[in-house]
Amino acid sequence: MVQARYIRYPLHFNRPAGTSRGVLHRKECWFIVLTGDEGQTGIGEVSFVPGLSAGDPGDLEIRIDHVCKLISRGEMDPGQSLPSLPGIRFALEVASRDMERGGTRILYPSAFTEGLAGIPTNGLIWMGDRETMVEQIREKLEGGFRVLKMKVGHQELAEEMRLLGWIREEYGSSDLEIRLDANGAWRPEEVPGLMQKLAPFAIHSIEQPIAAGQYDAMAELCTGPAIPIALDEELVGVHAGDQRRELLQRIRPQYIVLKPGLLGGMSATSDWILASGEEGVAWWITSALESNIGLNAIAQWTFQLGTSMPQGLGTGQLYRNNIPSPLRSEGDSVWYRKEHPWDLQSLNL
Repeated sequence: MVQARYIRYPLHFNRPAGTSRGVLHRKECWFIVLTGDEGQTGIGEVSFVPGLSAGDPGDLEIRIDHVCKLISRGEMDPGQSLPSLPGIRFALEVASRDMERGGTRILYPSAFTEGLAGIPTNGLIWMGDRETMVEQIREKLEGGFRVLKMKVGHQELAEEMRLLGWIREEYGSSDLEIRLDANGAWRPEEVPGLMQKLAPFAIHSIEQPIAAGQYDAMAELCTGPAIPIALDEELVGVHAGDQRRELLQRIRPQYIVLKPGLLGGMSATSDWILASGEEGVAWWITSALESNIGLNAIAQWTFQLGTSMPQGLGTGQLYRNNIPSPLRSEGDSVWYRKEHPWDLQSLNL
């Protein structure tokens, strides 16, 4: 019988991460560990983002503990659907696959896990003062990134436009793609005007310009927008297959941003991909501030999808106490370098 337990492992940012929902200095994190009859162990990460995931950390930890006890008593299948607990579902899906594969952390063998191919990604620019954001932008451009994703909605629009103008003076749209993410910071009535002002900077897309749940307003914004719109937070909490299709049919966005950790795992994300294909909506995959445990699963799974669009995957460099792993950022891509082994000693497995 499978045994389950969890490990609390708070993650500490190397530098404050600014979003429209506030500045993050640390992030709560839990790992679920599954052990099979023959001692094989798998580990998965509970994905949780303050202000976006349902519930508070204390309540979520109680639920994690309860789920682990049910599994250990044989009263719950680790593969059971948990629509109201997508972060835990993601952890169990990853841990189960890892356990079945002998605890190697090689979940989806491919050219990526062999170190033969990387995954192109965007370089994420966090909110901050001008000096901090300029520093981040220089780092990403010097590092070889050719797709930047900038958080907007925190500073005055004029300042954000100055930053975009500075970038475009150096890099044209054929050399550098710019994606924006407002994290729902704007009011519906101001969005058309804001997008008109930002459009001359040749913006690829803007994620979630208004807060989630305003379906009619978002649908109106997605009708012939000055900048293509991508849904992000809008997808969180939509679990049934028919609800996913209804949402896409109602809003008709140009893109959707898929975060397996917040959507309930790879199987749930696959259903979003199927629905988006039926509705003619493009997509890309994004991690959601996971440690290298969660990022590893998302990256391996994403590679085998065969998409060439730059993804929104982290690089494991956000946290000073991240789990050492083979994941490496080289140029604008994430690579799996087997010569850098996993080090799970800090988890006391």
